[in-house]
Amino acid sequence: MPLSRKIALGSLAVSLIVLLIKGLAYRVTGSVALFSDALESVINVITALAAIAAIRFAAEPADDRHPYGHQKAEYLSAVVVGVLIVLAGVAILHEAYNNLLAPKPIDAPLLGVAISSVATVLNAAWSAVLIRQGRRHHSAALVADGKHLLADVVTSAGVAAGVGLAIVTGIHVLDAVVAGLVALHVLWSGWEVFKENSGSLLDETVPEDQLATIRQVLADHAQDAIEFHDLRTRYAGKVTFIDLHLVVPGEMTVARSHEICDRIEAALTQALLEAAVTIHVEPHDRAETAAVPRPLTSAT
Repeated sequence: MPLSRKIALGSLAVSLIVLLIKGLAYRVTGSVALFSDALESVINVITALAAIAAIRFAAEPADDRHPYGHQKAEYLSAVVVGVLIVLAGVAILHEAYNNLLAPKPIDAPLLGVAISSVATVLNAAWSAVLIRQGRRHHSAALVADGKHLLADVVTSAGVAAGVGLAIVTGIHVLDAVVAGLVALHVLWSGWEVFKENSGSLLDETVPEDQLATIRQVLADHAQDAIEFHDLRTRYAGKVTFIDLHLVVPGEMTVARSHEICDRIEAALTQALLEAAVTIHVEPHDRAETAAVPRPLTSAT
């Protein structure tokens, strides 16, 4: 089983445990702020399930109907997660509004906060694992899940502080105010996840530092070619897709130009871990006009 799928399964297990702990904290206290915290954990379970499904589908090899593979399933999953987080924020905001109109005292607040804190520590540790491993393996689903858990950690800390204030001051309406602030934070978190991953569905180019790496590889491994242009890049899961036009001397043989292309593809794959490279070879005397030609002696 791939490591990313094992991590996603671990995320589901952690989310279920955290949900049970936070549900217990709400049941003990009746606090609407702790209810909002528990409701966000329900979304954590759903996002973990979505990540498992997306990672499994994304790992399927290319086929006749999907010749470029299934890697974008992870971005689609992450976008769905963003939408679900926003919906959770709306639900929390609704509950906070109702409690604001009719505030009520919190039962056993210290016990409830203590129970909830156990779940917060567990979430903090696991979110760090998810984000680190997700970035290492270029898994958008794991990173989105990890960022959601990190938002949950911030939420839980705010909830604990708000419940503490309500206890100290005796102002019960603070419970609803904190829940409302939690809702706004959740809404922002969901929007960030949605925005970050919707761009990948639209084939955004890779970051500038990775573009610099690609150009440097071309400069180092395309000896005997003249220049390259029309460089296009995009991400799809772990794979970086790269298209470019390579200009070679008109008298160069097909075999020699093919050898250069093979060398470039091997070097890019080594530098980027997983790369799908398409190179259009052009003889110098018939090369298309390049809007921004890149001489191979330059790394920029």
